[in-house]
Amino acid sequence: MYLSTEQFVHPRHCPAIPPYVVETLLEKGSGELNEDVLLRADDLFGVFDGATSLDRRRFAGGLTGGLLAAQIAALTFQEEDACLAHLAARANRRIRNTLLAENISMTERRRLWSTSLAVIRLTEGRFEYCQTGDALILLIHNDGGFFLVTPEIDIDRETLHLWKNTPDARTAAIHDVLADQIQRVRLQMNVSYGVLNGEPEAVNFLRHGYHDLAGVSDILLFTDGLFLPRENPLACDDWQSLVDLYRLGGLQAIRDHVRRLQQEDPACRKYPRFKQHDDIAAVAIQLHGSPQPAIAFS
Repeated sequence: MYLSTEQFVHPRHCPAIPPYVVETLLEKGSGELNEDVLLRADDLFGVFDGATSLDRRRFAGGLTGGLLAAQIAALTFQEEDACLAHLAARANRRIRNTLLAENISMTERRRLWSTSLAVIRLTEGRFEYCQTGDALILLIHNDGGFFLVTPEIDIDRETLHLWKNTPDARTAAIHDVLADQIQRVRLQMNVSYGVLNGEPEAVNFLRHGYHDLAGVSDILLFTDGLFLPRENPLACDDWQSLVDLYRLGGLQAIRDHVRRLQQEDPACRKYPRFKQHDDIAAVAIQLHGSPQPAIAFS
């Protein structure tokens, strides 16, 4: 079952959608809350990966800032009265207003919450997309090839490389050992990589455009919780293996592979990462195919 109905943004009543089938996945990781949000509203689909401030403050109802940022963005995209880039800018302003309402100064950047996102809107013959951060949009073609619609951003490559080469200490946690490095990377938001965190500079990192559907069999949107674990953080992501897993068994097959490798490495050392399991939000749109189930894990 879904951890929270608030994290699966429900569609409004709209005209019938074009002929395609959709598989969705929303799963909490090792943390107390799932900070990923999934959006499905007729021809609009999105995934949002919230990041909590470094001071880890909680808000009304025990929510983290990362979850608030992701929810604000997902709800804003539901309005559908503008292009996706304009909706992203609107969501960014609303995140800023919410931060200020909570007495968080925009100059205290380590206290800002944020969200990555990948959103598409299907139309006849093409789709509109908007993306920022490390949530991704991947196309699979009828001829067996694949294509990342926007360049991947490996925000944590250097940090995880340092963790991989830190002497093993079974009781140590990456957030304690590499606290200064983690803060340095966080302060690069909207400097070297983009996220929606209320800063005006966030709009400069938005990737927005349109892509033709000719020759496309599947569209995948997913947060970094579905990335395949890497032993070498400096290595490139293995998108071919991810696509092969998807072809074998959809999002479920990718999820099961990722979780199995993580389960075998509880100390996060063989496959360097911040926690044993990350949150996952993913959407797979199969054009002219057979239905796939929605998946949710508690």
